[in-house]
Amino acid sequence: MGTKPQTDLGLSLIRATESTAMVASRWVGRGNLITADQVASEMMRHKLDRINMSGQIVIGERPQHVDVAVLGEGTNVGTGLGPTMDVAVDSIEGVRLLAEGLPDAISVAALAPYGAMYTPLPVPYMEKFVVSEIGAQVLTPQCFDAPVAWTLGVLSRALRKNVEDLTVFVLNRPRHELLIYDIRATGARVILRSEGDVVGAILAATPGSAIDIMMGIGGSTEGVVAACAVRAMSGAMLTRLVAETETQRTALDAAGLSEYQVFSQNDLVTSDEIFFAATGITDGLLIPGVRYHKRGATTHSLELNGRSRVRRQIEADHHDDTIEQMSV
Repeated sequence: MGTKPQTDLGLSLIRATESTAMVASRWVGRGNLITADQVASEMMRHKLDRINMSGQIVIGERPQHVDVAVLGEGTNVGTGLGPTMDVAVDSIEGVRLLAEGLPDAISVAALAPYGAMYTPLPVPYMEKFVVSEIGAQVLTPQCFDAPVAWTLGVLSRALRKNVEDLTVFVLNRPRHELLIYDIRATGARVILRSEGDVVGAILAATPGSAIDIMMGIGGSTEGVVAACAVRAMSGAMLTRLVAETETQRTALDAAGLSEYQVFSQNDLVTSDEIFFAATGITDGLLIPGVRYHKRGATTHSLELNGRSRVRRQIEADHHDDTIEQMSV
């Protein structure tokens, strides 16, 4: 089972997301999803392999964008020395955002002790609610079937804000057309993104951020990554799996699960020994993107430690010589 996780794992993980963000940022606005994802995945793999751990990727890259062998689920990473860890990784969370030069593309990775992350996931989508620790008291399974106005009403009272002053993060998908209409009907504001519900979840879990709640259906794998951050920040997350086809319903039944079963962040990641890192690729609500200048580049990152509950924002300057060594 390895040894107890060391506190420097967080900094090692930040180095991985920083390097990945810098190589990915060269492809911002160029419209090339495949190449951007490939070079980012190769850099992330290279950096993860230098971390003193026995890691196994349990949440990895999608094969339609990259060679699944680079960061595929089941891939072993790390030096083989140190603690045995589950690894969740997305070298570019929001690859279409990056390709189109849009806000909130990030590089993200998380570690937790072996067996702590929920896997495998029998269906690709889950419905999610995420709020901060302040709003956790009113986030209950009833929210899934209650009118949107009721959910936002109880949240507004917990946050001591008017409903009209709430901001809701929703993925801009056709399936959310009615949800968006219902949110706006309450007077609340909606922030739409075509991708990136990990960013939305982190913002919703952060007290005083630009987002008060994240709502809607998003990726199941992204849900596990987000749960690592939400638990590390003492936020609250409720999810339930969504089966869109009979094949997916059969897969749920085979796994002994139901569409009505509700999971919290503590179900999706069962340990507080969480190390979470995210580095901005493009500017966004969460963190600024990579900035190049004549001497090199500046990155901005978020580091979360689940045990200590420490949340760090890290600005790092990288010299030209270091960046040149990142060609992969």
